Amino acid sequence: MSNSFKYHPLGLVNPEFGSNLTNLVIELDALRRKTFSGTTHPLIFFQLKKLFHILESIGSARIEGNNTTIAEYIETKIETQPTKDGSEKIREIQNVEKALQFIDQNIDSIIINRAFISEIHKMVVDGLIPAPDGDGDATPGQYRIVPVTIKNAKHIPPENQILVDQYMEELFDFIATNHGTQYDLLKTAIAHHRFVWIHPFRNGNGRTVRLFTYTMLLKQGFKIDMLDRILNPTAVFCNNRDTYYDMLSGADTGATEGMLIWCEYVLSGLKDEMQKIDKLADYKYLTTEILLPAIAYSEQRKLITDTEAKILKKVIEKQEIQNSDLKEILGDKDVSIISRTIKKLVNQHMLKPIKEGARKYTLCFESSYLIRGVMNALGDKGFLSIN
Repeated sequence: MSNSFKYHPLGLVNPEFGSNLTNLVIELDALRRKTFSGTTHPLIFFQLKKLFHILESIGSARIEGNNTTIAEYIETKIETQPTKDGSEKIREIQNVEKALQFIDQNIDSIIINRAFISEIHKMVVDGLIPAPDGDGDATPGQYRIVPVTIKNAKHIPPENQILVDQYMEELFDFIATNHGTQYDLLKTAIAHHRFVWIHPFRNGNGRTVRLFTYTMLLKQGFKIDMLDRILNPTAVFCNNRDTYYDMLSGADTGATEGMLIWCEYVLSGLKDEMQKIDKLADYKYLTTEILLPAIAYSEQRKLITDTEAKILKKVIEKQEIQNSDLKEILGDKDVSIISRTIKKLVNQHMLKPIKEGARKYTLCFESSYLIRGVMNALGDKGFLSIN
């Protein structure tokens, strides 16, 4: 194979009727259109979504060689621990997490174009040392003007800025064209590959393309207005980094067979992840398999007291509690003592008001020691694709 760039046209692929890929498209389209509801309290579910954003961010960085573990990153979320924000590797993960939040908050107004991709790339490399010494880029948000190579790939990306500009605009036009909703998921997989194939930036392309893929999925309706479905598409790719690169390489020639195999790989992984994570909307499952084991984990390691564990179990049982619900646990304590107990748990980020000023509370595990137990339980049940 000669060491030079070889162009191949960007376009759709059509899987055979009755193929596994066609079945995946149909099944995922049904999941997209299904009314998403569950018995888990919205505030608890939202916290779970934030945890999976953390996993998405760590996973995306891990694919690029960042070896920060879940446990190491979680420590930065616990306020009583010394901060590690100064670490280059931690900053890289935080950047992806912030970009995910930006996408979630602005998804309805986002147009997938050069301005959007440039903004995401700036977020991804913000504050990082430029390559080759670090994971940043000397020209954040700007398409490269120099040739690059792709690690673990034989494909040579387009050599100059003119071609990069041309092929990125071709990609944006491809995304914006209405090919019919039956092609949405195939377009997401194809667009992901094409972005990597172009490699528009000097560095940070992998992290940017996975955010780009997340955005496409949200734009295609894999969310609902009040309670977004949890999406963790990077898990598809970080389960086995070598397989991810192999599948990308198989599609690099532009041959239909390689592209169909790539699409099946992406959609199969996405389906598995969605079906697995959607179980967390079932509060009975979440209680028995995740939340109660998380409390037990924290109690056994003396991260919480016996009384705190009892209160938290009561919160899990009822999803929302108020002062009167704690009388049986705290005995005939004065109302003011019960109020102080609740306030202490709120300050420790174990409880949170259901809304500002409310006197009803629900479980909080966003930045308390409980997050360790929740992550441990998620790992035991196979929800973590990284360690």
